[in-house]
Amino acid sequence: MEQIVNESGWRGSPDLWLEAAYEVLLESGVDAVKIMPLAKKLKLSRTSFYWFFKDREELLEALVARWREKNTGNLIKRSEAYAETVAEAMLNVFDCWFDTALFDARFEFAVRSWALQAPEILAEVRSADQQRLDALARMLVRFGHDEAHADVRARTIYLVQIGYISMQTAEDIAVRMKRVPQYVEIFTGLAPEQRELDRFAARHAG
Repeated sequence: MEQIVNESGWRGSPDLWLEAAYEVLLESGVDAVKIMPLAKKLKLSRTSFYWFFKDREELLEALVARWREKNTGNLIKRSEAYAETVAEAMLNVFDCWFDTALFDARFEFAVRSWALQAPEILAEVRSADQQRLDALARMLVRFGHDEAHADVRARTIYLVQIGYISMQTAEDIAVRMKRVPQYVEIFTGLAPEQRELDRFAARHAG
């Protein structure tokens, strides 16, 4: 987005304010996302904020949109990515759990915490949950699972990951990678082939 500079000096950009709000949300929760503290954090005037956002509510709406686009959008895209087997399709989804550029677990935790005190955010979270579950079920149906089994397997896949996030589980990357083949087999009923695991590991090397 365009940055604005005029005779009064640099006013920042919508992305700059949004990034600052995102950082505060993750660090301190939604109650801390306020215009004056953000302005101090950015070393900008409070009035600069209003060049880009009508009010705090519009900024919060932009945060939710960012979460929706990144976490829900990318999970759905990975569930729809090309795969030769259901195991490979599952590994495509697992990319979300290994790459914060695709799925931001800290952002997910922050939004879910926010939802505990805001009914409208809870509605957003429930909608996202259903969209994600539907995407996972469609992926499984695509590879021959009947709808009833796909529904339960999708819930198993998804609720395990949300459990990881809600419990803020800290798991060494090597340990997590070692568990991947068993998770894939449990979730899909098919053990991944070594070449599929090798491609997955190569995507997340380093």
